[in-house]
Amino acid sequence: MSGAAVPSSTSRTSGQSRVIGLVLLGASGRMGRAIEEAATAAGGFRIKGRIDRPQSQTAETPVVAEPLAPGDVVVDFSSPEGTMAACDLCVSAGAALVSGTTGLNTAQEGRVAATARSVAVLTASNFSLGVLALRRALQAALEVLPESWDVEIVERHHRLKADAPSGTALTLARDVGKLRGIPESGFRHGRSGRIGPRPPGELGIHAVRGGTWVGDHTILVAGAGEWLELRHVAQDRGAFAHGVLAAAQFVATAPAGMYHLEHLATGGRGI
Repeated sequence: MSGAAVPSSTSRTSGQSRVIGLVLLGASGRMGRAIEEAATAAGGFRIKGRIDRPQSQTAETPVVAEPLAPGDVVVDFSSPEGTMAACDLCVSAGAALVSGTTGLNTAQEGRVAATARSVAVLTASNFSLGVLALRRALQAALEVLPESWDVEIVERHHRLKADAPSGTALTLARDVGKLRGIPESGFRHGRSGRIGPRPPGELGIHAVRGGTWVGDHTILVAGAGEWLELRHVAQDRGAFAHGVLAAAQFVATAPAGMYHLEHLATGGRGI
């Protein structure tokens, strides 16, 4: 995991340190506030704009206090509609994009991919470096265990979370799907009634909502007479904020392209 920790608080351009300008989309939300707090504590960042959705509009309006420029980063934790506004802002200014917004539809995902042809874009359903380690542990476990072992994913989040299952749960499920050859049509979102025996090739995903859970993801891998549990618990949104700042420093100087959190751990190569 060397290189996955939050890097030094300055980016290098032509041998000189520079401060990275940030625009926070969804600035007053839980993640927006956590990111600004972490950026202030880390140094090497300057908030150039804070954008939130006016009550009378359906999408965040991209208005910033200072002009954006290449080397600046738009950090998006808003809504799918807000992400589309962020894409437009980044392309017009040549700024990079870091987005943790989930729940995008196919067309919106395509718009993000198109943006990556012009600027550096890094997306993640979860910016915790611990979740990155969880994904690697899951891969290692499934490479050892027989395909007859069943996999179930359980996620818990606070009562105000808008989408279900979580983007992280879907990322984990897709990781399993790639390793086990399970298409998304084989994902089972909850169970009810007389459903009969669990069929082979099924992957269960279960969403729990309540209280103030920040994020709790458990992967259960069950065989005959034994089972394995892999779990990650986020106790504070600061865990995500530090990963966001690491991502912002990465994309601030990266060439145009689509990146993911794995690239931070591997110097841009992914895993």
